[in-house]
Amino acid sequence: MSTIRLPAVLALAATLLTASACAQSGAAPQVRFTPFVSGLSQVTTLTHAGDGSGRMYATEQGGLVRVIEGGKLRDQPFLDVRNLTSAGGERGLLGLTFDPAYKTNRRLYVHYTDRNGDTVLARYTAAPDFSRADPGSARVLFTTEQPYANHNGGQLAFGPDGFLYLGLGDGGSGGDPQNNGQDLASPLGKILRFDVKGDAARPAPGNPFLNRQGANPNIWAYGLRNPWRFSFDRVSGDLIIADVGQNEFEEVDRQPRTSKGGENYGWRVREARSCFNPPSGCPTQGLTDPVLQYGRNEGQSITGGYVYRGNAVPALKGRYVFADFGTGNVWAAPTTGQSWSKARIGSVQNPSTFGEDEAGELYVAEYGSGRVLKLSR
Repeated sequence: MSTIRLPAVLALAATLLTASACAQSGAAPQVRFTPFVSGLSQVTTLTHAGDGSGRMYATEQGGLVRVIEGGKLRDQPFLDVRNLTSAGGERGLLGLTFDPAYKTNRRLYVHYTDRNGDTVLARYTAAPDFSRADPGSARVLFTTEQPYANHNGGQLAFGPDGFLYLGLGDGGSGGDPQNNGQDLASPLGKILRFDVKGDAARPAPGNPFLNRQGANPNIWAYGLRNPWRFSFDRVSGDLIIADVGQNEFEEVDRQPRTSKGGENYGWRVREARSCFNPPSGCPTQGLTDPVLQYGRNEGQSITGGYVYRGNAVPALKGRYVFADFGTGNVWAAPTTGQSWSKARIGSVQNPSTFGEDEAGELYVAEYGSGRVLKLSR
């Protein structure tokens, strides 16, 4: 008969009490960033296929989709689009997501900038054994010109409504010189929402500007500068957007699951909650405030993450975990109310993207080192 030593019981009790107190007080949870896999190059996306395989997928900016299986990086790429893109700066392979019905229809979607630097949304079909994506299955679903080399956005994700969301930046340069963020005729500076259930990408039913003359029918939300990463809370269904700032502030925007779309997050009228153009006295009616912002003393390029719903770090449950690419700071913020407060939980090197596995555990990629780290207790 085995015995349980009293110190072990006390240690377990202390751990549970600490986690509970941490969750209630808003204090910084104790988190470890454990090396998970290495050998990648300039990771832009981490995701899973939702097919029960346990595999994760990483996009490399240069144009490869790589498979992580059993904690190891597979040598053979899943997809190679290097001949379709000219990567560098903020260009390249920027987004990847899998169809909710991937296990039966084998469809996946990528977002990249082509050799001219313009945006491409394309669909591929995986081989019957799911070992790779068939390069001959490529179908371009959406394109748009990019006037400058930066602010291409990146994120692709299916929402709880089954529609495909794509985040695009304002087209680049500085200060949004073409005012794309506020221009409803342009898809730039927007979150777009598509119905891809058929053989094409169509504006999703219910899109807020579907029937407005002169407006782009794919727009779901607007007034964004460069929504590099956004995510859906797998429990609440809320859309959380991390928008990279201009001169002073980085911001996090939240759209509740019940939204009908059409939110204006303010750029270039405002940067976070501060006037930008004009620099003072800007109109605020109709603008949606961010739930969180931070200044240049804490970072300079936000990398959006996820609301943590895993089990490895109980104190993180229900908190939005995100980071700053420039400083490497990683924070967690309780997702209650209209103004969130963050607590620093650690630091990593140039965090370029976060990713969830099928169980809701959270990972972060280091852009320069090529490592993926797992959040653990």
